[in-house]
This record gives sequence, structure tokens and C-alpha cells, in this order.
Amino acid sequence: MKILILGGGGMVGQKLASKIAAEGLKGKSVNELILHDLVQSRTPEIMTGGQDNAKIKTLTGNITDQSEAERIASLRADLIFHLAAVVSADAERNFDKGWDVNARGSWNLLDALKKEIRESAGEYRPRLIFSSSIAVFGPPFPEKIGDEFHCSPQTSYGSQKAVTEQLISDYSRKKIIDGISIRLPTVCVRPGKPNLAASSFFSGIIREPLNGKEAILPVSTSVRHWYASPRSAVGFLLHAALLDTSKLQGRRSITMPGVSCTVGEQIEALRAIAGEKAVNKIRHEPDELIASIVKSWPRNFNPARALNLGFSAEQDFEEIIRTYIEDDLPKN
Repeated sequence: MKILILGGGGMVGQKLASKIAAEGLKGKSVNELILHDLVQSRTPEIMTGGQDNAKIKTLTGNITDQSEAERIASLRADLIFHLAAVVSADAERNFDKGWDVNARGSWNLLDALKKEIRESAGEYRPRLIFSSSIAVFGPPFPEKIGDEFHCSPQTSYGSQKAVTEQLISDYSRKKIIDGISIRLPTVCVRPGKPNLAASSFFSGIIREPLNGKEAILPVSTSVRHWYASPRSAVGFLLHAALLDTSKLQGRRSITMPGVSCTVGEQIEALRAIAGEKAVNKIRHEPDELIASIVKSWPRNFNPARALNLGFSAEQDFEEIIRTYIEDDLPKN
């Protein structure tokens, strides 16, 4: 099996690549793992999991370029993880950039795959897993969003993700790909430095204090949101890769499980684990743009469909923090 990770240089892409490199893909023989991104990706140091002569490659390029999309499609990867994206606040501030990457880039890729599949006379049909977002939903919200709730995004980022979901659904219906869109919760606690996502502070107010640094909180502590750890995000992607898509009954988008809590409850979980000294490193500094974006995001879900399909996540926010400590907190 040949596996391609678009956005392989990002945090989730790197963790996904490392997991596959270390363990392979359950029940599948992996002989090639390709990481594609705008810049050179780091490669996992190992490729084990019973894989003989498996190779890891990196490619650079921009999927907004049709010729690059065609080069990617010509690889004829059996499994494609599509994680490449402009993040939420960047997509809101830079309207054209967001649509070019998050929607047109995805359409370029799907059209290039269509061409490759037709040239193969139907012998090639990849499984494509797309990392969508709960930002596809917009207010007004019920207390818990169920699987029947409609998509009405109130941000450019959410609209771009929703458009790509529909493309993947239609290209799957036409037997061009075998696609699944997984609507990720906000991935938290993210390791490394803050990024341009509007949700970045959700990780920052935990990560920075645990690393002895000050954190900025741009919204009220009453803000409620939906979270899952990077470990769970990788688990979602791998589970989707092996899922029997006939069980989806044509509904190719799935909202992932997670933990619903307020920013105040996040802070209390941090206090329980790291004490008052860590909490005192959080400084409230309101940001109207971030607050307006986050206000349009959903807060809680009843992800019954995903749970019935075997997806799983953490049970509370303390578990999410402990996962960060185990997986990513630098060891002194």
C-alpha cells in the first residue's frame, strides 16, 4: 500500500506519519509513505510495524497549482490523508488565500484524481480521508448538536470546509474516490508554538503555563467549546482509513467525538494538575476578532453516529491535559 499525507509537515500530519512509520496500518502492508507540504517535511526515523523495504519520501508543492495537483494524483496513492489547509483566522483575514487553498486546492486535487482514474480505466480508486471541521456548523445551536443538524457556517473557513465535504461526497458517489470527511473538534493541547488559527489560544492557555510561560486569553472564561487531543485526532484518521464505507449509507461526513467544556473548566483542569502557579500565568487580553469567530462555533455535540462507527476520544479535559504531558511536554 502507498500512503500519501497532504499537509504532512503540520503537527497532526507529523504525528500521523510517525504512527504509521512505527506501527504500519492495521491489516495492511505499507511499502511507501509520502509526506507532501508547502515546505520540506521532517520524516519519521523509523518504518517498522512489520513493513519490509518500506520507503518514506517527502515532496514540496502547492495544491492550488493544477500541475502540482496532477503530480500528486500521478503518484496513485492507495490512501490519501488530506490535511492541507489555511487555518481559521488566516482564512478569515485573507479571503482569497483561504478559498484558493481550502476549496480550490481540494477541487484541483479531486479533478486531477478523476483524470488519473479515467486513464487507469477504473483500476485505480483511492480512499481519501479529509480533515474537515466543526466550523461547518453555525448558530443558532441546540444545547447539543446531533447528527441531523444542518451545516450553516458563519466563517470563511467553515464555508470552505463545507464546500470540500460536498465535493468529496459527490466524487465518491461517482466512484471517482472512496472518501470520508471527518469533522475534527478543536485539537488541543497542540504542542509547539502558537499558529494563526483562531482556536490557538485554547491550547496556549494550557501549553504555555505547563512550560513556565505566560499565556494570553482573548475571550471570556464562559466560552464553551468542543475538544479532542492530537492523539485522538490521529486515531480518528486511522480509524477512518480502515472503515467500511458501505456503513455510511452515502453520508460521507462524520462529526467526531470529543469533550465539551468552558474555558473556565479548562483552567480548573489545569489547576487540578499543575496548581495555582500555572494558572497565574494566564493573562486576559480581549481580542474582538477572535471572540467574534469563536462565538460562531459550536459548543457541544451528541456524536452518536461516530461512536456507533467505532470512533473514540477522551472523556474529560483533565485527560486531554495528561495526554499532552505524556506525549509532548518537554522532559527536563
